[in-house]
Amino acid sequence: MIRKLLRRVFKRPASTPSEPAVIPADQHGVRSTEISPAARKVCAVLQEQGHKAYVVGGAVRDIIAGQKPKDFDVATSATPEEVKAAFRRARIIGRRFKIVHVMSGPETIEVSTFRASQDAETAETDEHGRILRDNVFGSQAEDATRRDFTVNALYYDPATETIIDYHHGVADLKQKTLRMIGDVRTRYREDPVRMLRAVRLGAKLGLTIDPAARGPIREMSSLLENVPAARLFDEMLKLLLSGHAVNCLKQLREEGLHHGLLPLLDVILEQPMGERFVWLSLDNTDQRVRQGKPVSPGFLFATLLWHEVLANWEARKARGESVYPALFEAMDEVLDLQAGKLAITRRIVGDIKEIWALQPRFERRNGKAPYRLIEQPRYRAAWDFLRLRAESGEIDVAIPEWWNRFAHASGTDREALMQGDPDGAPRKRRRRRRKPSGAREEGDTGESAN
Repeated sequence: MIRKLLRRVFKRPASTPSEPAVIPADQHGVRSTEISPAARKVCAVLQEQGHKAYVVGGAVRDIIAGQKPKDFDVATSATPEEVKAAFRRARIIGRRFKIVHVMSGPETIEVSTFRASQDAETAETDEHGRILRDNVFGSQAEDATRRDFTVNALYYDPATETIIDYHHGVADLKQKTLRMIGDVRTRYREDPVRMLRAVRLGAKLGLTIDPAARGPIREMSSLLENVPAARLFDEMLKLLLSGHAVNCLKQLREEGLHHGLLPLLDVILEQPMGERFVWLSLDNTDQRVRQGKPVSPGFLFATLLWHEVLANWEARKARGESVYPALFEAMDEVLDLQAGKLAITRRIVGDIKEIWALQPRFERRNGKAPYRLIEQPRYRAAWDFLRLRAESGEIDVAIPEWWNRFAHASGTDREALMQGDPDGAPRKRRRRRRKPSGAREEGDTGESAN
């Protein structure tokens, strides 16, 4: 306690950048019409009440990089209480650092008060240097210094269409460079997730990670072991659903970061069939994200971990275990191993298990089984999974094709499919020649056999 008190009394002043660049629209290219109406309104209302307010971070970065932002955040000099009082539909959330959610129609704008920059000597940290509390308000200059990368420290004013740039972020974007603000090693110790963020932003925006920021990643990757599993899962999900998962995963492997995220991934990628399956899945996910189609996290994680489940399942069946109990035991074992690093939510785990559990049922194509299977809520996801298995060479492509025809066929055609060959072609019935009346085959005594 005494040490912390002395630190607060004699703490060094936080380093602040020189005067920021004020960049006009004709140089950065961002127009106010590209900002959501809700975010523009939040900035306008706060500015009318005498506060500073800017659209900040990822939205500004993405527009300059030629990508459509998913959401818009606002940074302001107003306190959370002042923000909440300015809007009818607003609520304060958060414990570590209070922020305000302002609702406007279907949109929710996240509004945060400028934060003070902290260093490892004055901030409350754990033994590894990771900041535990970050709840001090500060100036706009300090807020810019506190941000991780220069491309994220951009403040856009919709009223004047200017960008306030403290760390040359616009220039870095133009030069396709991802550069860290401040001492790189200190920033990684403060929050090791920044290493993952560097990989994700680099892949998403086509940026080259600055050598100073890239150099320590492999050496400091063990710090990820101290990050709460829930945060790791959130960051991994952002990475996999970025629309650039293939590039992200390749970069993760190059930087040696995947060990702390998906420990089984190395084993999967060492198997030719497993590697093809994973890349097909990630490429399929990237295409859906870019086309604006929905993506299921459960489906994605089911594909990433399938070949570990498959190997475990096959080994259990070889030992004489029954098909379904063996599969469920394999599923639980693989997911338990993964849970230590990624806190996959219970709902997503349920989705993963449903997709896996339906796979053996595709082998039954007679009786009532096919009708019951296509009525399952997860049938479509399970069929997509089956198709990926076929494309990777694990199973015959005729199997998903048969099920696709069956699912879209009429009642009569479905019966014909079930009576056909495994590839769906109807069997040819042999027609018996009619014998003349009274004729008997050799050995026919005319008596019924017992």
